[in-house]
This record gives sequence, C-alpha cells and structure tokens, in this order.
Amino acid sequence: MPHDNYLLQAVIFLAAAVISVPLAKRLGFGSVLGYLVAGVLIGPHAFGLVGDTSDEMHFAEFGVALMLFLIGLELQPRKLWSLRGAIFGTGGAQVLITAAAVCGLAMALFGFNWRTGTAVGLILALSSTAIVLQSLSEKNLLKTEGGRNAFSVLLFQDIAVIPILALLPLLATVEVASNPEHLQGWAYALAVLGAIAALVLAGRYLLTPLLRLVVGARTRELFTACSLLIVLGAAAVMTWLNLSPALGTFIAGVVLAESEFRHELEADIEPFKGLLLGLFFLAVGANLDLALVMQKPLLLLGLLAMLVLVKFAILFALARVRGMARGEDWLFAVSLAQAGEFGFVLLAFASQNQVLPSDVSSLLIALIALSMAFTPLLLLAYEQLIQPRYFTGPRTPDIPDSTPQDDGSPVIIIGYGRYGQISGRLLNACGFDTTLLEHNAEQLELVRRYGIKAYYGDASREDLLHAAGADNAKIAILTLSDQAASLEIVSRIQKHYPHITILARARNRMHQYALMEAGVQYIYRETVDSALEIGAGALQLLGYSYHQAHRAARKFKQHDQRMLESLFPYWRDESQHIAQTRIYREQLLQALREDRRDPDLHLDHHWDNRRAGSGKEEQSKGGKKGRNKTRIIRPGL
Repeated sequence: MPHDNYLLQAVIFLAAAVISVPLAKRLGFGSVLGYLVAGVLIGPHAFGLVGDTSDEMHFAEFGVALMLFLIGLELQPRKLWSLRGAIFGTGGAQVLITAAAVCGLAMALFGFNWRTGTAVGLILALSSTAIVLQSLSEKNLLKTEGGRNAFSVLLFQDIAVIPILALLPLLATVEVASNPEHLQGWAYALAVLGAIAALVLAGRYLLTPLLRLVVGARTRELFTACSLLIVLGAAAVMTWLNLSPALGTFIAGVVLAESEFRHELEADIEPFKGLLLGLFFLAVGANLDLALVMQKPLLLLGLLAMLVLVKFAILFALARVRGMARGEDWLFAVSLAQAGEFGFVLLAFASQNQVLPSDVSSLLIALIALSMAFTPLLLLAYEQLIQPRYFTGPRTPDIPDSTPQDDGSPVIIIGYGRYGQISGRLLNACGFDTTLLEHNAEQLELVRRYGIKAYYGDASREDLLHAAGADNAKIAILTLSDQAASLEIVSRIQKHYPHITILARARNRMHQYALMEAGVQYIYRETVDSALEIGAGALQLLGYSYHQAHRAARKFKQHDQRMLESLFPYWRDESQHIAQTRIYREQLLQALREDRRDPDLHLDHHWDNRRAGSGKEEQSKGGKKGRNKTRIIRPGL
C-alpha cells in the first residue's frame, strides 16, 4: 500500500478514530485510550495501514499548541491569583522534587552524568496536559478538589517549559559546532527572553486592534481566519527561534485573556483543537516502537513502574502536605503520575542540542508513550477501586472560586445595547457578576470606552455559550430586538443548557407570541412600562390624582397581559386575532369605567393631597414664579 497517499491516510486516521473512540468510551476506558490503541493498531509497527507518521506527528503537535492557547485564554489575573498556592507552591515543588529524584535515580542506576540526569529529570517531571484534562473532563472529575489541583500543577508545568527550553542548551554534553547564524549559551537564552517580551508587547498593542478591525468587516469566517493567524503567527515566531510552537501560542493566549474577544476566540479554536488532539493521540500510538518494546520489555516495564511509582509518591506526599481530602489526594497523584507530550518536544530539542544520546532519546520516547497510554487505565482503576472507598454520594466542588473553565457569573446578558445595559447595571449594583455578550462591533467599542467589559460573540453558537460559562450560569437575559435571532438563541439554550432560565425581551406582541410558542416563561415587552409611565403622567396633567392615574395604568397592564395570553391561540390567524382584540378592547374600556365609579378609588385622596401639598410647599419657597410651575409627576406604577 503506498504510504504517500495523504487522502487515503486521512481516511484511515478518521476511520480509526470514529470506530475506536465510541467503542473505548462504551467500555469505560475514555476517548484518549481509544485514540492511543487505534494509533498502535494502524501504525507501522502493527498492521501497517499507515507508514511513517513523523509528518502527521509534527502537524498533530499543533493540537497541543492550540490547547495551550486555550489554556492561556483562561489565565486571567483573578484566576491566576486564586490558584497561586496550588500553581506556584505545589506545582513548583512537584517539578523540582521529581526532577531531582529522577536525576538521582538516572545517575545511580544508569551511570549518567549530572547534565544528562538533569535533562532526563526535567523532561520526565512534566505530565500530560492533553490526556489528564481530557480524561478528567470526560469523567466529570475536573471540578473536584483533586482535579482542580491537578489542573494547577499542569498549568505550572506548561509555564515551566519556558525556562526548561532555555536551560537545555546549557546542559549539552558535547560542544556544539559554532554557527555564526545561531546564538549559543546565555546569549541564546537572552535572545529567547527578548523574543518572548517582544511577543507580549506586540500581542498587547497589536492583536486587539487587529481583531477590532476584523470584527468591523462583519464576516464571520474572517474572524476564524484571524484567530488561526494569531495562533500560527505566535507558533511561527517560536519555531523560528527553535522553540516549541506551544510556547508562543500559550503566550498569545495569556495576552488575550483580558480581551473582549476571548470567548469568540475560544469558540473558534476549540473544534480545531479537538480534531488535532485526536490526531496527536493517534500519532503517539502509531509512533510507539513495538519492536523496541519487544526487544527490551523488562527494561521498559521496569522503567514505567519506577516512573509511575516515583511520581505518584511525590504527588501523594504533596497532596497530604497541602491538606487535600482523603480520596482527592489519590485522584491528584494518579492523574499526574505519567510523562507528558511536551516530553517529545523537549527530547527533540535536547537531541538537536547534543544534550542526550540518540539511544537514550529513543528509549525515553517509548517510555513517555507507554506512560501516557497507561494513564487512562490508572484513572479507570481509581474510579473502580479507590473512589468508592471515599465517596458514596455525588462529588461536589470544594473550591468553587477556582474552576478553570467557569467565569463565576450566574447571569449571561446577550445583547448589551440600551436595554441590556440597564438590567446589567442593576444586577451589578446589587452585587451579581454578569457575562456580557455583544455581536455588534460598534456597540462593543462604545461600551468599552466607558470602561464596561463586554465580550464579542454570536450567542446562537453553542460553543460560544459554553466558552462564556453557560454550563454554570443560572440565568440568561436575552435583550435582542431581532425576533429571528432571539428565537435561534432560545433554541440553542433550551437544547444544550436546559438548566438556564431565560428572561427575554420582546419587541412587540408578535415577538412575544413567538417566544411564548418557543416555551419562554419570562417575557418582557420593551416599551410597556415606559409607555404606561407616560400615560399615567398625562392622566395626572388632565386632572387625575396620582393614585387614580397609576391605578388606571396598573389596571390597563393587568388586563393587557390577560388579553395577550388569551389571544395567543389566534396569533397566526389575523382575522380571528383582530376580532378577538376588538372584544377585549371593549371589555377593557368597560372595566376602566367601572373602576372610576368605584368608591374605594377615592380613599387615598388625602394621601395624594399630602404628596401634592409637599410639592406645593417646596414650590412656594420659590415665590410667585415658583407657584406657576407644573407640578411634579412622580414615577412608578
């Protein structure tokens, strides 16, 4: 079979994923193990359905870069500060202690010098962000105490890649031939840091204006293209410096974490990340050298057992020091007791810089791949054996403020024009956080000038609602006047997030009928209250007392609402709707006439006179001119 047929290879990869992942999930193993096993089976060392997958591996590594970009987008200062203890304390201790322990074992058991041992220790100290987050999310364990602390440690490991990449060239076991085009040693490290600083500055002052310019074009696919351009550009900068492209994408994500386009970027990148991560896991499985495993099975199994036990022991001890609950410490230690995908990147970089011999690199590649494939089995063992011993009921979050994917906002306001601003300001003034989504670029720019944080995005997309925190929101306030757009968003929310209560603005009666037909319970016509305020004010000027005017307005509103609900069955039949409307209109006129003749209506005249008198006293202080002023019309129904 020719292996240069990329179309055929793409079909094989996709077929392997489509068949293996649902089967693995049905058996309780999770999608990651399904991808890995499928990759092993179709790889050149098993059935040979695909040949050398090195090209696919390089392409699939971009999935890891996209994942790091999304992680960077979640790194807002508030979240980073709330997780500071777990990230820098636990994460820093895990990397340093694990690297030291592995280095000591490598020197004692295999006779490595301290440079090689340090490089091996740093490479194996990292865990698999892709496998751990994917597996914990699938098992609904990411929001537990153990899952959140695992996320924090992974976050530190992702950040630690930066100094590790700068340090590895300094651990070269032999002198690399000098090349005038490449910097060496500390000069190279300074160049890397300078490039990172330049990327941060460029991102802060160029990326957001670029996105605003693209949004102004009002072409959805152009924003997706711009999103990929940002990620590819950041990756290209790091590749040009012979660094991991994931490093550049992570920095770009952090720079854009406070941008109003964060949710839209996340929604646009997420599908590409999912596909490429699946391809990455397939490529990892396909690259597992079964021949090497068969040649040295005892050595590799021994190294795998040693690596897992050492990392587990260190992680478990750190969990006990941090005071994690029983059972959560097991989850924390089990989930991170493997090597990670960055190990492949660091091994390639270490080989290029003469840090590790080629035979050691080959052995470590097999070890990393085996440990990654072993992780879903460890988590399955935890779920079946350990978890039932400590947890008998539903797992509940212990650190609600640090959920990595939760904005912490119970309310999502969709549409932040004049209508949405009023409700949003009221909620904020009462102490409730809101996530604001606005699809109009001009309106977004306007509210930004006033210091209001709103996000760009089309709320009719389920992925954007997910990125905006819909999984944890309680209420969605829908303020769009466009009937078709609002109904589409209602449909998305009801289908994917049925736990959210929708409060919707209706532009007119027909819009309200459509929302009622869609099942929305809380509907507010946009002009009713303000129109009744004007009407009540006019009645006062025409001789009604304050109480009479506002009682009439309340009566009208109640009758109008009953009429609207009664006419709902006829709203698509214009002739019936008009006929019934005339009947209800006559009933309203009769009710208001009877209400005016009601003697109870005049009981509050003394109260009205006191309110009016208070106003007259204030006016009398202004002299004759003040007494001629129009009396104050007090708001409220």
